[in-house]
Amino acid sequence: MDNTISITALILAGGKSSRMGQDKALMLWNGTLILERVCQVAAECCQQVNILTPWPDRYQAIVNKKYKFLQESRPGEGPLVGLAEGLAEITADWILLLACDLPLLEPEILQNWVSQLSHIPLHILAVVPRRANLWEPLCAFYRREALPDLHKFIQKGERSFQAWLKEIPVQAIPVGEKEARMLWNCNTPTDLQQVVDLY
Repeated sequence: MDNTISITALILAGGKSSRMGQDKALMLWNGTLILERVCQVAAECCQQVNILTPWPDRYQAIVNKKYKFLQESRPGEGPLVGLAEGLAEITADWILLLACDLPLLEPEILQNWVSQLSHIPLHILAVVPRRANLWEPLCAFYRREALPDLHKFIQKGERSFQAWLKEIPVQAIPVGEKEARMLWNCNTPTDLQQVVDLY
């Protein structure tokens, strides 16, 4: 972990999980709740782990007490608004934004990305994996200084991460085969079963 800059994880656990049919954060992955798995990996890469959710009571009793909960005040408005809430409350230099449904996260890959943050030019507001001409914004790094631009974008009624990232200075993280596998997220019971069968 790079101690020259402060990095806090912000895990989004406020989705409806409509395609899954049940709360994805509470599904098991190799005997561990997916939310706990994401938190564990994040804790290996960041000084602090925050979970943003409209339902802190749902998760507080089942994840490690060292993780901090932030009450989501605008549930249902999407992850871009969630990032804005986190940036407004967290004082770290960088936020590592993570979806709660990334069971294949690899701490070694994330730690390698973290090690490069101290060399990022100051005008860059986000460091985001990119593949097939699309950003992967829910496993990415955002500076505190991105908040004013983000507020303006949201105030216009916009909610698209892809559109916002076109408007700000972003450094792309190359995505190879290992990184692509790590970024897999589970949206349906079939998705989860397929990857469980492989691992």
